[in-house]
Amino acid sequence: MTKGILGRKIGMTQVFGENGDLIPVTVVEASQNVVLQKKSEEIDGYNAIQVGYEDKQAYKKDSRSSKYANKPAEGHAKKAGTAPKRFIREFRNVNVDEYEVGQEVSVDTFEAGDVIDVTGVSKGKGFQGAIKRHNQARGPMSHGSHFHRAPGSVGMASDASRVFKGQKMPGRMGGNTVTVQNLEVVQIDTENNVILVKGNVPGPKKGFVEIISSIKGNK
Repeated sequence: MTKGILGRKIGMTQVFGENGDLIPVTVVEASQNVVLQKKSEEIDGYNAIQVGYEDKQAYKKDSRSSKYANKPAEGHAKKAGTAPKRFIREFRNVNVDEYEVGQEVSVDTFEAGDVIDVTGVSKGKGFQGAIKRHNQARGPMSHGSHFHRAPGSVGMASDASRVFKGQKMPGRMGGNTVTVQNLEVVQIDTENNVILVKGNVPGPKKGFVEIISSIKGNK
């Protein structure tokens, strides 16, 4: 069955294994995870739990700021006996009977050695050229060449007389939802609500991440 938790990426550091090997790890803080809702096959058409992470400020009249919860979100959290949450995700393929609404999901849900998938939003790079965005080659840099970092040909003139959909061109880079699969949990720190994950995970420091049991690695 799937296990899942939400958290924030704190940054990267390194630890030493039992055999003395140096292991690069990403530190993920995962406190304040609360089960907001249980979904069932009979009512919702599928089984899942809805988990919220990180408290949001209570509803404030006439405020349009995203840091304040709206009334529906406040009422939804009140049913679980908790504060409104900033990040809410659903985890399917879980044993729903093991969870209760209002229950806290702690980092000891996972153990050292577990194989996991981590999802986050990659760093936004802004508008970038084809060389950086798609790793295309540049033109010659000397001997009178006037072609250095331009995209080059993007289509045909007579037939088909258009640029095909999906052509690699300059544009916005990054800011995409990315999942890195088959990462290993190196260590669980229950005192500080921290998970140490081997290697790197998507997103910047303080970026929101979703951790679930590996889909491929645990088969």
